[in-house]
Amino acid sequence: MPSVLALFAHPDDIEFVAAGTMLQLQKRGWDLHYMNLCTGNGGSVQMDGPTTTRTRLAEGEEAARILGATFYPPISDDLELIYSVPLLRKVASVVRAARPSIVLTHSPADYMEDHQNTCRLAVTAAFAHGIPNFVCDPPRESFGHDVTVYHAMPHGQCDPLRKRIHAGAFVDTTAVHEKKRESLAAHLSQKDWLDVSQGMDSYLISMDEASKRIGELSGKFQHAEGWRRHLHLGFSTKAIDPLKDALGELCLINEEYEAWLKE
Repeated sequence: MPSVLALFAHPDDIEFVAAGTMLQLQKRGWDLHYMNLCTGNGGSVQMDGPTTTRTRLAEGEEAARILGATFYPPISDDLELIYSVPLLRKVASVVRAARPSIVLTHSPADYMEDHQNTCRLAVTAAFAHGIPNFVCDPPRESFGHDVTVYHAMPHGQCDPLRKRIHAGAFVDTTAVHEKKRESLAAHLSQKDWLDVSQGMDSYLISMDEASKRIGELSGKFQHAEGWRRHLHLGFSTKAIDPLKDALGELCLINEEYEAWLKE
């Protein structure tokens, strides 16, 4: 069966912006793969680093179980995720293990470096999927089928300089929203952290409101996730859109964005 690989920075990032799309693909026969590159050790005002790491690892594993996804362990502590060859080899190995047709990851421009560096590592690792001479860690064979990378909407739908980011496509997540919410609720340790650090009030309510906001922007869906498709060169033989092909009417192309790209 075809597979989708979510490569995001911290435990709960996938649940906030990508789990709905993954669940819609799963309903259509896709295999789900799930990786948080960072341990999340910095995400607590109540626990020390090692305790936070253990807690968030367990929460991430439970969230992946709820989603029905294969879980891959993190490779870096928070704020230490640097675009480097050793880490790239590890991410490339996960790509080759999952053999995805779709890779979901962060926006290239987002509010924090862990997100942006995760995006860079994910893009390069996906690019290397068919390069047998690039050695990954642990070693795994390259594969030749096409891979398409999609970037999630950044937090607040803007880049770090406050410039508005528009989605190239909207995926209707209404039918799977409750399961997406259940998977986010597995990250129980994040309620107090997000309340204190980002004023999110309740992380579950914040996710509800964010998905409704993307739905409103679509002009069609009650709940949605937004995506921008990466340039196909080096990833696939031609410009393809497997997300749209798989989801059909549940994936709404933003025609204004597509027209803007051609200007």
